[in-house]
Amino acid sequence: MEKRVRGGTTLILFCFGFGYVAHHLARRLRERGIEIRGTTRSAEKARALDSQGVRGFLFARDRPVPPAALAGTTHVLVSIPPDEEGDPVLDRHGEDLRRLEGLVWVGYLGTTGVYGDRGGAWVDEDTPLQPTLARTDRRARAEAAWLASGLPVHVFRLAGIYGPGRNAIRQLLDGTARRIVKPGQVFSRVHVEDIAAVLEASMERPNPGRIYNVCDDEPAPPQDVVAFAAELLGVPPPPEEPFETAELSPVARSFYRDNRRVRNERIKRELGIALRYPTYREGLRALLPIETRGRG
Repeated sequence: MEKRVRGGTTLILFCFGFGYVAHHLARRLRERGIEIRGTTRSAEKARALDSQGVRGFLFARDRPVPPAALAGTTHVLVSIPPDEEGDPVLDRHGEDLRRLEGLVWVGYLGTTGVYGDRGGAWVDEDTPLQPTLARTDRRARAEAAWLASGLPVHVFRLAGIYGPGRNAIRQLLDGTARRIVKPGQVFSRVHVEDIAAVLEASMERPNPGRIYNVCDDEPAPPQDVVAFAAELLGVPPPPEEPFETAELSPVARSFYRDNRRVRNERIKRELGIALRYPTYREGLRALLPIETRGRG
């Protein structure tokens, strides 16, 4: 992606919520000299962004960013989840974004959770939504609001995200890994670098109104992922725990309520994506030296 868009305008990415995905995308774009701005909820984190070459701003529903912060923005990434009142970014800054003459791309990071429970069946972007949880219902409503906003919105439904510092190897090393077994249960997942590649590809070829599933090629039982990570480390895997009797928080248990397999052909066909980590095996192999660096 060039540093300038049509007409010679300098490309500026504004990230509402400078979290895990935004961090990895920004690193790729900064290497091309693209200006990055982002929001956090604390002044300390905003100052930390400034020290990393990202212009940091504070944002919350009750604390919108100053309008000048958005000046010149050409691309917007939204990763802040909706709350019970709706989508805080759209509610507080929808009009500000509509006034940006150079805005060509808005990326909304959603979740494959909006498909609900399909009993392990496959879903794609044309599958009707049937969220089964309050949080995924809010997500579906936020998606619809963004798509109806009149902005150049692209929706990215993300599967379970893993990557450096956030993976089964790290959980094993930290002693927090568990192998919860619910027969027939699978989850789709995606490496954060593949997410960043999808977002960058979409920015290069905008198609407002389009929805993309972002996941790898192989939905898999979660206990298999932990077992493979243990094999890479050369340690025994944690014992299997039946889901029915496992001690889980209500939130953790709720993730097992839905069971589906997510198709990803659209990102390959329309965005030209060749996944760097097509399954968790390639992803974990690449993460092994990162997570074990400095260990004897």
